[in-house]
Amino acid sequence: MPEIDEVLPKYLRISGYIRDRIERGELVPGDEVPSERELAAQWKVARPTAAKALNTLRQQGIVESRRGSGTYVSERPVLREQAPQYGSAYAEHASVTVLEATLLTAPDHVAEVLGLPRGSAVLMRKRLTGNGSRATEVVTSWFAGELAELAPRLLRAERLPGGTLRYLESVTDRRVSYLRDQLAARLATADERRHLALARPAAVLVYQLTLHAAGGAVIQLDEVVHPPEKWTFQHEYSRSS
Repeated sequence: MPEIDEVLPKYLRISGYIRDRIERGELVPGDEVPSERELAAQWKVARPTAAKALNTLRQQGIVESRRGSGTYVSERPVLREQAPQYGSAYAEHASVTVLEATLLTAPDHVAEVLGLPRGSAVLMRKRLTGNGSRATEVVTSWFAGELAELAPRLLRAERLPGGTLRYLESVTDRRVSYLRDQLAARLATADERRHLALARPAAVLVYQLTLHAAGGAVIQLDEVVHPPEKWTFQHEYSRSS
């Protein structure tokens, strides 16, 4: 059983795990998903909890039940909404300054996310974006160090037309299959306070995005730091959502 955030109810952890397997292509349309009995045994939960996990996926249109047969991945599963263009593909009018593009020893958390041994070399690109005269975010992208030879422009302190991801896909055979994101709040570092013109101390919102290949390997890790008192990630929902 995978290690998944213990804060979530177990039925959501189970449904999320199955959903991730479908998004990674491990389960394809028409494949049978584990039964209530199998999920209850695998996750050490009661049958009603396993049933609730499968029902959550049914309500989302991801799986469907066949009477007397089992539960199967829908022919057209409704997965994540199409992700926006990412990989620092900023609007043309946005101000983007590449602060740093270099090879260095991976911080422990970066090595862990990228699936690299501790102490591995990684490629880091740090950019500062702005809107008019005000800096709006600090973006740091991390890549495996082996990409330095395959994608040398990642080491240039210049804006890449179309963004880092489009460039990376154009010069390698790596393709992004799915994305995963998460948010956290923390105190800004001295470097972040300087770039974003923040007082000391200042809280910031950190948006972490991982871009995965079909097999699950992380191609790119982005960490976006937003200053306080700035609304972001606006979404609109219909009443039926």
